[in-house]
Amino acid sequence: MNEYIISTCSTADLPKSYLDERNIKYLYFYFRLNRKDYPDDFGNTYPYKDFYNNIHKGAMPTTYPINAETYYNFFEQHLKQGLDILHLSFSSGLSISASSAQAACEELSKQYPQRKIYVVDTLCASSGFGLLVDAAYEYKQAGADITPLYNWVENNKLNVHHWVRADDLFHLKRGGRVSGASAFFGSMLSVKPIIDMNFEGKLIPVDKVSGSDKSLKTLVERMAEHAQSQLNYAGKVFISHSDNIKDARYVAGLVKKTFPKINGNIMINSIGTVIGAHTGVGTVALFFFGDKRVPERRNKIVAQYI
Repeated sequence: MNEYIISTCSTADLPKSYLDERNIKYLYFYFRLNRKDYPDDFGNTYPYKDFYNNIHKGAMPTTYPINAETYYNFFEQHLKQGLDILHLSFSSGLSISASSAQAACEELSKQYPQRKIYVVDTLCASSGFGLLVDAAYEYKQAGADITPLYNWVENNKLNVHHWVRADDLFHLKRGGRVSGASAFFGSMLSVKPIIDMNFEGKLIPVDKVSGSDKSLKTLVERMAEHAQSQLNYAGKVFISHSDNIKDARYVAGLVKKTFPKINGNIMINSIGTVIGAHTGVGTVALFFFGDKRVPERRNKIVAQYI
């Protein structure tokens, strides 16, 4: 078995310490704020609290994906060390980054035919993306070779659920992540939008709930409907938030009460600066392994929303 690395990018919204301790390699996306560019480097260069305070004051950050040249240089440094690569990329439904990684992979595969380079378009985002990275790492630790692990990730990536409670849809609308009509009605009615990640890795508004507590309970209700083994779910749960630790902890508490077999396997992470530029402040998202995201389920939920 050849030695290989798992790599990913900052939009997995995992702590830097988590990635470093596991030797998971990573690249940074970038964002621009007040005419200056910054790396999405886990709040090191630009602390999360300062970032979200600026959004509170009306700042409108923009974001930049990782280009093919950056991926090429990143991959090649590991190939030169005799390492194979399994790279998990941010959803192509939200960024062109996955296609850039694929382009670099195709070029390098010609130059290093003796090496294996796999790029997975995870169709996941934030700590849902991170949950898939975590699962891949666990399988690697258990002795999985790179090719079977690549196949497992491809076969299971659509089982990662993303249930998101946005404070409003303005920032997602501005970034083109949801339709203008949905954002308009969400804001006008002063409701908390519930958003799902569909089978194409795109964000789809699926419900409108009045009241903060009720909207957070809705996330856990969706988990009860869709989690593997439902209320007997014993896998990991990741939660991410944009400057809203109180609500994130509230959701974690509800999950613990609802799913007694989880045994504390809940990680709460901050939404990073790149994804936070699109979610705005106050978002809470719940991630777990469940039934597969398929077109039929997406169509049913969207019909209910409309």
